[in-house]
Amino acid sequence: MNKVNILTKVEILINMYQNGELGGEVMPEDANPHLEKGGLENYLYFTLPMALNYQRNSYTLWGSALKTYQDEKTRFVFSPKVCLEKTFQEVQEALTKYKVALQKQKQTEIWLSLCKTFVELFDGDIRELFKMLENDVNRIRDFIQKEHKKEFPYLSGTKICNYWLYVLYQYTDKKYENIENLTVAPDTHVCKATYQLGLLTEEELHSSHVQEIVIERWQKLLNGTKYKPIDVHTPLWLWSRNGFKKLEN
Repeated sequence: MNKVNILTKVEILINMYQNGELGGEVMPEDANPHLEKGGLENYLYFTLPMALNYQRNSYTLWGSALKTYQDEKTRFVFSPKVCLEKTFQEVQEALTKYKVALQKQKQTEIWLSLCKTFVELFDGDIRELFKMLENDVNRIRDFIQKEHKKEFPYLSGTKICNYWLYVLYQYTDKKYENIENLTVAPDTHVCKATYQLGLLTEEELHSSHVQEIVIERWQKLLNGTKYKPIDVHTPLWLWSRNGFKKLEN
């Protein structure tokens, strides 16, 4: 692995992204109701659907989330306290109406489990989590992924947890301490792009530990440079999604 060569490619990739050469004028999460950035509703809007964002098209998921929010009969699903007052069937019907939930039993259970966690631990206000942990990326991840993993189904996953924190950084007023420790979210596109750049071997790409390897490689590569892992996430994702356009200055 030639670190200098790879960093040169990363620089080109980021420049191409900034110049609009990789697409990305509309990102999946741009399908949102444009709520007040620091408001509780905005935080919940970008939190609850994230737990259902696995093995599916992100654009479709967030399009479904927006329709669900815009419909006054289904908007209640974004309020944890209201969800817990409804019957399971009522929540299930609201989540499946516009296909936020594709697996109607399992994904309704995930949604309600998170609502229960938010109400029991933070009185329904997810912003209290960040306040309690002083916006520290390391403490937030430890709380969700280790100390209370079972109470944050899917949101505690290696890929989704990092991506959720990144999306909150992009679409709310959230600012973090130790932001350099916010890693790339190693979904399929990011893993493939990491391989394409020469940071992974083919064997590692198909390994069951590929997500952990990708996170570690990017942390190591960018350590001491002007870039943080979150700076490369979207360029990597778009580069893969659009078929690995040739890297040109």
